Amino acid sequence: MRRFTEKQYQRRVMVAMTLYVGFMLLAWPEVRTTGSLPLKLLLALAPVAMMLYVIALMARRILHSDELEQRTHLVALGVATALVGAASLIGGFLAAAKLVQVNGIVLIWVFPLQLAAYGLTRWLVNRRYGNEMSCAEGGFTFRQRLALILLLMMAVALAVYWRHDDFDIGMLVGMGSSLALVLAWQGYRYWRKRRASPGGADEEQAR
Repeated sequence: MRRFTEKQYQRRVMVAMTLYVGFMLLAWPEVRTTGSLPLKLLLALAPVAMMLYVIALMARRILHSDELEQRTHLVALGVATALVGAASLIGGFLAAAKLVQVNGIVLIWVFPLQLAAYGLTRWLVNRRYGNEMSCAEGGFTFRQRLALILLLMMAVALAVYWRHDDFDIGMLVGMGSSLALVLAWQGYRYWRKRRASPGGADEEQAR
């Protein structure tokens, strides 16, 4: 079986992310105005196809990992599924009791929430096994991925400026929140490396 490299995985995920954002900006607004039922159905489900493609990429990545990496992936997926499932169950009961008002559009955030829980859990599992999650050899750098995210956010911000659409605003807020978490995580890792370095240790002792 031909090896699925980290660079191939990252490149395809970034392409899928770009297509997804582009579709949501250019084609998705038509779903609320078109009168054709087949076209409305196609536009409504097209973003799902891109997310299913990303899920397939993740599955292929896991299959091409070694046994330890597969274990960390599967444990993280199991914990993330349990957490999101429990949160959905709690939300469902609260909505059924009319204690909270939940719009159906909230379902769009289930998959991103599961990905976030998966990433956090996998980091914790890797720490337990003494592994540090880092970009594999040949992968794209953090700066390259950050530049792509910023470009996509600029495109969404322009759409917000021109259209003043609530959905565009929600997408921009969601992307901005995710970016803030990623930057905070990278800052924490940088801080830990500085403390672990000989110079950082000397500074701590001097204090």
